[in-house]
Amino acid sequence: MDSLIAKADAIRPFSKKRKTEGHDSRPKPGPSKKASVDADPTATSVSQHTALPRSLRPSSPPPEDAKKYSHIQNKKLRTQLTRQSTQNARSKKLLKDAELLLTEEAGLMEVEGELEKTWRVGQDEIATAAGQQAAQGRQEWKMDGGPYRTRYTRNGRHLAVVGKKGHVATFDWQTGTLHAELQLRETCRDITFLQDHSHFAVAQNKYVFIYDRDGVELHKLKSHIEPTRLEFLPYHWLLVSIGNPGYLKYQDTSTGQLVVEHRTKLGACHTMCQNPHNAVIHLGHQNGTVTLWTPNLPHPAVRLLAHLGPVASVSVDPSTGGRYMATSGQDGTVKVWDCRNWKGAVRTWNARGGGAELEWSQKGALAVATGGSVNVYTKPSIQTPFAATVSPPLYLTHPVPHRPLTSVRFCPFQDILSIGHSAGVSSILVPGSGEPNFDSAEADPFENKKARREREVKSLLDKIQPDAITLDPSFIGSLAPPPKLSTAVEGSHDIPYARLPRYERLRVSGKADETEEGDEDHAGSDGEDGQARRSLSKAEKEKKRMRGKNKSLKRYLRKQRKNVIDPRAVAVKRKLEKEREERRKARAIATGQEEPRKPSALDRFKRSS
Repeated sequence: MDSLIAKADAIRPFSKKRKTEGHDSRPKPGPSKKASVDADPTATSVSQHTALPRSLRPSSPPPEDAKKYSHIQNKKLRTQLTRQSTQNARSKKLLKDAELLLTEEAGLMEVEGELEKTWRVGQDEIATAAGQQAAQGRQEWKMDGGPYRTRYTRNGRHLAVVGKKGHVATFDWQTGTLHAELQLRETCRDITFLQDHSHFAVAQNKYVFIYDRDGVELHKLKSHIEPTRLEFLPYHWLLVSIGNPGYLKYQDTSTGQLVVEHRTKLGACHTMCQNPHNAVIHLGHQNGTVTLWTPNLPHPAVRLLAHLGPVASVSVDPSTGGRYMATSGQDGTVKVWDCRNWKGAVRTWNARGGGAELEWSQKGALAVATGGSVNVYTKPSIQTPFAATVSPPLYLTHPVPHRPLTSVRFCPFQDILSIGHSAGVSSILVPGSGEPNFDSAEADPFENKKARREREVKSLLDKIQPDAITLDPSFIGSLAPPPKLSTAVEGSHDIPYARLPRYERLRVSGKADETEEGDEDHAGSDGEDGQARRSLSKAEKEKKRMRGKNKSLKRYLRKQRKNVIDPRAVAVKRKLEKEREERRKARAIATGQEEPRKPSALDRFKRSS
């Protein structure tokens, strides 16, 4: 046992050395004997063939392929550009390292010959070729109480359905476990999960109700009147609703407060979606316009005339960072828009059967449910500019005999499309529509109870404020631009135009009545010129501020001061200016700056004023 302990070096005796007078404490040149003893041969051999990932290194050197800007003379600009290029090159290398962990690949259906088409392949053939586990997504739920609308959780594990007659159900569609089933016996228009499957909100006849996983009613939101559509912003913990009164309302589900409500002034709205990239709400209205809303603006950030009739559906592509938006109208057209310039529709085609329901998948596949069928289109044909009104190449189609088709939803991280109709809910397989690799820190389909609780607490700590929602989310961390319209108060500093008092705003815009201000202290009745008046101190200004306020003419002007042109006020103002000019001439003649005007024979014809 002692030999084992000695080999393990668990107990080492202290080294006792006798100190002598001639002993030199300075280290001798050459390799250290202690370093060679303490060196771990295993760690040394491993470190030669192992490198720490770049994301975990405390300070990694700039990549070699980073672009240099030595030709730029401005040092500040050169440093900024070099930093950006270094960051981009480092991000590309980190992305290549992360791709090693992405073992799954997304692929579309491919046919052998040019004469064969993918849309001719039916669901039975796809389910046979996909395998047993993937084929479980091909399901059919027949229910009474439709038409139905569906909604998935962010991880794609749980499904919620709501019927117009009041049938509500939430369940795990993979295992078939039913969480809650309610018969509310009133009109229900929409449903959405909140932060996870433990809470969901239902847009009922009069108000919005929040239930827990077991179907127990938790809250009744009376401020949301007659809601028609619901959306939940996961990074901001905001429940957004739009209803028949035309008010867009944001409710903070973490604090229970109503953050803001916007009056759209466009009547009842039945179409709403969110941009997952910047959390901007897209609304489709009855007059054919599409508006984009943020909590910090009382008016729409973008107003777009999309269709000649009412807008039936709106959806935003999550695969391109919210760059493309698809709209459908009751005029029977489907349009794809570029959200960067809004100069016109990128692609337009006619859909059979009038208004269509739209939905983008995680990989950029667009599902269009219209009439009695569901058509799926893929990139890049739907995002390539094309002037003619021709339908893009069809990827997949599936007939649904139950009309009307009221909802289409892609399941996250799965190649599944759920269709809500009058007889229940149907799910079909769409190969290549889902994201094959998931981030367990964002949405984990296999998370347990403990992981769900940890993720909920972490998302609460990382909650983003509603003020940060904007069309361009990259503005956070950048410098604020200088105000376009500002004024200097007493020459000290610039104040933005929006924060000025009302009288200052009127003065800057040239609409203020400055009659009293111009004649504040008899315009230099003490013999002071304009430059001397501007150089008065604050105490002297305060002393002379009320001089001459009690004259009858000044009292009349104070009563008549308005933001409109009054003929009497204009006449009095002219009279004051004339008197001021006469006093100035008298002072100039008295001081000898001007010569008195000599009388003329033509003065007899001058009209007395």
